[in-house]
Amino acid sequence: GLAAGLDKNGRCIDGLGAMGFGFIEVGTVTPRPQPGNPKPRLFRLAEDRAVINRMGFNNQGAEAACARLATRGSRAGVVGVNLGANKDATDRIADYARGAELLGRYAAYLVVNVSSPNTPGLRALQDEGALAALLDGVLAARGENGPPVFLKVAPDLEPADISAIARIAQEKRLGALIVSNTTITRPALKSARAGEAGGLSGAPLRDLAQARLIDFRRATGGEIPLVGVGGIASAEHAWARIRAGASLVQLYSALVYEGPGLARAITCGLEQLMKRDGFATLAEAVGVDVPC
Repeated sequence: GLAAGLDKNGRCIDGLGAMGFGFIEVGTVTPRPQPGNPKPRLFRLAEDRAVINRMGFNNQGAEAACARLATRGSRAGVVGVNLGANKDATDRIADYARGAELLGRYAAYLVVNVSSPNTPGLRALQDEGALAALLDGVLAARGENGPPVFLKVAPDLEPADISAIARIAQEKRLGALIVSNTTITRPALKSARAGEAGGLSGAPLRDLAQARLIDFRRATGGEIPLVGVGGIASAEHAWARIRAGASLVQLYSALVYEGPGLARAITCGLEQLMKRDGFATLAEAVGVDVPC
């Protein structure tokens, strides 16, 4: 799948699907339009095959996204929508609920994004009490017959946070956990841009995202599907994430360095790796390296 961030406004869904992605995640979409953070706000770290961004949920708002999604009708393709709150929101739970109410009718799944480091205070919504209240608001706004709700988490979580999030996700019967967003940590980087503020993605995120996926696999006991994202740039990377517990994988930053053929290359490579390791289906391989 294509992770959120590239097609923030639902403008390129069918073209991106034609590149070989099995599903497209639109967004992050906020209820009202907002310009995002001042430019420059996106930096390529070519020496590290990485990206730092501090975009700040720049998007045209939920009504614009709804209008575009409505024109697709019954066209093929699995499309999820990633929800966020406006930077100046006085009630962030209400913002997420409003997004779920408006966009739920057009989405195969909704994502509650509380893990971006580029909106001040947003990650505090991952705290246990705040998260439970937020998910209650989103689930109520989505309605009983609405799409499944996923939660996207940060890779920079402490063990206690992981346990609490896993417990809440199970209690609220979420559709999946997306592990993970960008990191605010800075491993050893070569680029002169390494000190830029924002979230780091790409190759340096890979090991951290893999470790968090394993943590959530163990914390959930395999009872909630996991989506692996962060540093995936090859079929081997995707295969390692699947064997560690991911039912789905996403990518974004690797397109900068590998080009638009990456999704198809990974799909073909996964088929070969599956046969090499003796699995008849990808589902059989999910979590084989991390028993629950």
